[in-house]
Amino acid sequence: MFDTIVDIVERSGYLGIFLLMLAENVFPPIPSELIMPLAGFVAAEGGLHLAAVILAGTAGSVAGALPWYYAGMLFGHQRIERLAARHGRWLTVSPADVGTASAWFARHGVAVVFFGRLVPAIRTLISVPAGIVRMPMLPFLAYSTIGSLIWTSLLALAGYLLQSQYTVVEQYVEPVSKGVVMLVLGIYIYRFARFKPRQ
Repeated sequence: MFDTIVDIVERSGYLGIFLLMLAENVFPPIPSELIMPLAGFVAAEGGLHLAAVILAGTAGSVAGALPWYYAGMLFGHQRIERLAARHGRWLTVSPADVGTASAWFARHGVAVVFFGRLVPAIRTLISVPAGIVRMPMLPFLAYSTIGSLIWTSLLALAGYLLQSQYTVVEQYVEPVSKGVVMLVLGIYIYRFARFKPRQ
């Protein structure tokens, strides 16, 4: 996989980085934890400029967040509540929970979007509740961009500085990503087992 990503980045340059990061956010076939360090590695080899690599990765990440935002907006609060009423146990969410969560996100949405873009596994889907509560586009884009810029910069810089040792990035980031996924799965199983719908 490393060689494939490096080949795409070397052949397609900044456009390749943009498209890989866009795809990673829409449907994560390849995690950003691999894309950006490898792009940083290519920049360290002299094939690309590091600043432009970071900008391309950030732009792709933000562009990939938009389909999820619009999906949340189109699906809407009322449909989510109807789904919760019909399939609440499997969703581990009741209609009352949907209302509570929407109100909470409406109050703290900016912080949630910003920090959510920095968390593996969460960063892809954080745009959905932003769309559901119809968070204004300008703050959504602004904080998605800032959060994504920090994330892509850290990964690209790691690949750039480590150069031939860029695989070390994966060794540290991948276990954290898997840990977050396992935690989310564990919370789901716990909520499913103890679910009692609130009226």
